[in-house]
Amino acid sequence: MKMFSAQSELDGVLYSMRRIFVAAGLFSFFINALMLVPALYMLQIYDRVLASRNLLTLLMITLIALFLYLLMGGLEWVRSELLVRAGARLDEALRCRVFTACFEAGLQGSGNNAAQALADLGNIRQFLTGNSLFAFFDAPWIPVFLLAIYTLHPLLAVFALFGALLLFGLAWLTEKSTQQPLQEAQRATSQANQYAQANLRNAEAIEAMGMLEGLRQRWQTRHQQGLALQQLASDRAGRIGAISRVVRIAVQSLILGLGASLVITQKVSPGAMIAASILLGRALSPVEQAIGTWRSLIQARSCYARLNELLSKFPERQVAMPLPAPLGKVSVEALTVHAPGSPVAILRNINFKLMPGEAIAVIGPSASGKSTLARALVGVWRATAGKVRLDSADVAAWDKLELGRYIGYVPQDIELFAGSIAENIARFGEVESEKIVKAALRAGVHEMILRLPKGYDTPIGEAGSFLSGGQRQRVALARAMYGDPVLVVLDEPNSNLDDQGELALVQALLSLKETGCAIVVVTHRTNIVAAVDKILVLREGVIQHYGPKAQVLAALQAVPAVIEKARA
Repeated sequence: MKMFSAQSELDGVLYSMRRIFVAAGLFSFFINALMLVPALYMLQIYDRVLASRNLLTLLMITLIALFLYLLMGGLEWVRSELLVRAGARLDEALRCRVFTACFEAGLQGSGNNAAQALADLGNIRQFLTGNSLFAFFDAPWIPVFLLAIYTLHPLLAVFALFGALLLFGLAWLTEKSTQQPLQEAQRATSQANQYAQANLRNAEAIEAMGMLEGLRQRWQTRHQQGLALQQLASDRAGRIGAISRVVRIAVQSLILGLGASLVITQKVSPGAMIAASILLGRALSPVEQAIGTWRSLIQARSCYARLNELLSKFPERQVAMPLPAPLGKVSVEALTVHAPGSPVAILRNINFKLMPGEAIAVIGPSASGKSTLARALVGVWRATAGKVRLDSADVAAWDKLELGRYIGYVPQDIELFAGSIAENIARFGEVESEKIVKAALRAGVHEMILRLPKGYDTPIGEAGSFLSGGQRQRVALARAMYGDPVLVVLDEPNSNLDDQGELALVQALLSLKETGCAIVVVTHRTNIVAAVDKILVLREGVIQHYGPKAQVLAALQAVPAVIEKARA
């Protein structure tokens, strides 16, 4: 992983924490220096205490060693705390940014899994705070320990170097043999989880039509692909890990044998033999630790790459200059819109105007672009060409958090969120009872809400699952009318309403018009046309008819007569 460059946003966050990493490296310096204490203690025991048989000397060097061990433990604790703080700072700096980037990805239909991205951030944080990173701080000390062994005897150092290189080779082999299958396993598992999550949302249809077995088989096939790759990588890592442990134990044992032969030939002291074994164990520890945590390293690297790609693809929103509160004058100028990622234009050269207090009905056959026009009007989908203006300002130029206060929107697929009725109507902002009740009364849903078990405090469940389709639609309408919006866009707002609900909707639209609100209603049902002033007819992404209600209705009624006359 890159630690000290600022080539991307994620790199920049890590680079901003460089002082923490430098401090952790400094603590690692002293910790590893103190790791020499056990070897020096053994040297003193064998070469001085046993030779002199002086108990006072033994006591003093033991007390000094214990003090240094306590100091080393304290330094390790501080280093660990530093890295925990680094992980917390990383999470604090990026969690909102990653959440927003996931939202942008979902808005543009890129298919990014928000849960995966947030889990990636958590994995990187855990890598920074776990033992895996300690191996990289300790690895630069391997040559120092080898040099310390060299001071005891060059032959011992050569043997230790051979053992270290052998373990490095095993670490490299672990990297090469597990990297690709682990990455593919993570990708396959993520895709399988997304597939299951996307399909299990439609549990009612699955249960009613007996689709569970087929969908489960498809998910199981994808899941097994990821499991097989994961098992392949784990098998390889396990075999190499076992070999590396055998190599390490063998090398540490053999250096004792080599040291014993040197003691017999009186080339080193017995203390040097023991010290060499201790130093070798410390030199090889980071390598073996890296091999043991290799999977977490590769996982963290994959998470890092995915997060970098997500943040680069969806940069942070720029805060636009605040604009005056709009009055509700809508102007659509030569509007052309593509679905995100699609080369085909859904709307082409759309032009119309809407004044405050006017309502327009958008009608037309399926797939004519009605919902696309609704999304473009509220700024959900950006214009490929042309403009959507609100009080002469391009909707795309408004700060969305600011613009949202002046817009009400009911999408075709009703989107409510886990929480209470009041929280949903208030758009999860500050719950102001007066405004909430006012919006509910205007939408004609106040009485319905009062009949619920806890009234406005009734929890509605995930996606409003505790409400019926009609109830969800009416609550969404109240949410759209919350806060006196100047533009309200309703996409099929009466698709789930009964006659009473549709009558309440018409009354709500008339009430909004009186306040000077501009209204756009996408509909297939004609009852709502009574509340509008203009009609826009879309067909295959272009305007077929547009104008005052009476004029367009007359033109539509004339079409069958013209066709019949032509046939005659």
